[in-house]
Order: sequence, then C-alpha cells, then structure tokens
Amino acid sequence: MQKQEDGELNLEEAFDKLEETVLALEQEDISLEESFQIYKSGMELLKKCNQAIDQVEKKVLVLNEDGETHEF
Repeated sequence: MQKQEDGELNLEEAFDKLEETVLALEQEDISLEESFQIYKSGMELLKKCNQAIDQVEKKVLVLNEDGETHEF
C-alpha cells in the first residue's frame, strides 16, 4: 500500500505508527510530559484510523442474489 494522494498515511502505515506509539509509551525512561505528547498524537492517529475504516466500510459492495451490487 502507498501513501494517499493528500500525503496522509494509509491504514497499514497508520497501524504501524500506532504500534510504534505503544512501544514508545512502554519505555521506562520516558518522562510524563513526553508520554502525554505521545499519547495525544496516538489518540489523534487512532481517530483518523477509525474514520478511514468507516469510509472503507461504507464503500464495501454487497452482491445480492440477482448478481447486482449495492453499497453496504
């Protein structure tokens, strides 16, 4: 998968970034201020992921018994 035309991360890249965020928060030598900033950016990224997933779900086409498709 590649980056979207608008330069934003695609879902695969976003999930990788979220995994990096979790690993960063698990570090023992992280300051409270750093952890808050990492958490905040992770939550913003998670919100974007949820919005992207919602858009994909709306675009999923369902094939009915007559062989016609309609949006899910």
